[in-house]
This record gives sequence, structure tokens and C-alpha cells, in this order.
Amino acid sequence: MKTVDDLEFAATGAARHAPSAEAERRLRGLLEQGLPLVPRPWRTLAEQAGMAEDQVMACVRRWQADGMIKRLGLVVKHRRLGIQANAMVVWNVPDERVAEVGRRLAHETAVTLCYRRPRRLPDWPYNLFCMIHGARRERVEAELAAIVERLGLGDLEHRVLFSSHAYRQCGGRYVREGAA
Repeated sequence: MKTVDDLEFAATGAARHAPSAEAERRLRGLLEQGLPLVPRPWRTLAEQAGMAEDQVMACVRRWQADGMIKRLGLVVKHRRLGIQANAMVVWNVPDERVAEVGRRLAHETAVTLCYRRPRRLPDWPYNLFCMIHGARRERVEAELAAIVERLGLGDLEHRVLFSSHAYRQCGGRYVREGAA
């Protein structure tokens, strides 16, 4: 996963002065739209926000340090890529094994996401979640069966929840509606 520090921007030194609150608001709105697909996305954002490139980077770093931005990532619209089936596999893993099982699942090529969540007893005993995508439902089922066999997870209760609808996918929102 790339972080701000390895997205190959060229900082020209410390920001000369703090950008205005209005420029920062514009930058937040621009970030909601995603990074421009150009060789120097930070420079392009700076030009659009009315800031210097080093000011943009200083803002993004500050927002990360303050927790406003946790990370920068991609929103992949997988159905457009021919990946029509995706399943959330939910597992009931004993607490003493969940870290180890989670690490092993996360290293599987077919697993695109893996995370732990608290159980919601008595109705929801599952505490480990992973996503598997594939061109067809049968492919996802075969991939899961291979993972269960390879990792020896046949003893763990799990359910496979296939998506039935693709909802709008978007990144984080930082500017309130009507404030842009």
C-alpha cells in the first residue's frame, strides 16, 4: 500500500506560509474527487487549489497526523473490470487463533481484504472477515475451497455472503454538502 511519502512528489522545501482556510477547503474537495492521473498529481492539486505543491503536502501530512485522513487508497470498480462475483466470508475464529488465521488469510492472493471485528452475540458470532473476488461465483467458491484446504480451516465455522447489488463506490468525504 502506498503512503503519502512514497507517491513520488517533489517537495521544494518547507511551505513559505500557511495556506488560507479557503484554499484548504478547496484542497479537501479536490481530494474527494481522487488524485488526478498525471505524472505530478500533487502539483496539479496545488494549482487547482491555489496553493504551492509543498503546502499541499504539508496539509496532507498534517491531516494524516491529526487523523482526518487515515490513508490514501484506490477505489476499484471491479465490475467494470469483469469481476462480477464477490463474497464476504465471515469466520467464527477462537480469540486465541484469530490473529494467526487473519495473517494467513491476508497473505492469500485471492483475499483482497481481511479484518477483525467484534462479535455481536448472540446473533452474530463472526469475528474475522475477508473478501474474495472473481469473474464468476463458481470461481470464488473454488478459490475459497482451496484456501480452506490449504490453510486447514475446515474446522472453523464460516459463512459466504455474496453481493447481490453493486452500490456506488467512492472515497472519503471531507467537505460537507453545500459547503463546497
